Amino acid sequence: MKHLLNLIGCIAVVLAVFGVFLPLLPTTPFLLLASACFVRGSPRLHNWLRTNRVFGAYLRDYEDGRGIPLRGKIVVLVLMWASLGWSMTRVPHVALVLLLAAIGTGVTVYLVRYVPTMRTTRR
Repeated sequence: MKHLLNLIGCIAVVLAVFGVFLPLLPTTPFLLLASACFVRGSPRLHNWLRTNRVFGAYLRDYEDGRGIPLRGKIVVLVLMWASLGWSMTRVPHVALVLLLAAIGTGVTVYLVRYVPTMRTTRR
């Protein structure tokens, strides 16, 4: 079972990396899936993911309940809606435009209502 969890975790990490570059492929859910798989499958891989130079701080903040900074939320939402808006102008079918709008609305609601906003302190 541990090998299967590690395999699923590795696939999720690859999909998370693709999600950084592809606008409709989410990064965070795949990172959380990978982390959950690695917790049960390999503490060494889980530690690697949490200390990763690219995803580590982001994942640690999210897992530890600190959330993401307000600026990060704003950037994510602006970029997401910009890419969705561009995509909606390129799609010829109204049903697909509505699907893109529904996905964007769902992600927006999730980020605004359920992901804590990290309070940053000035040093």
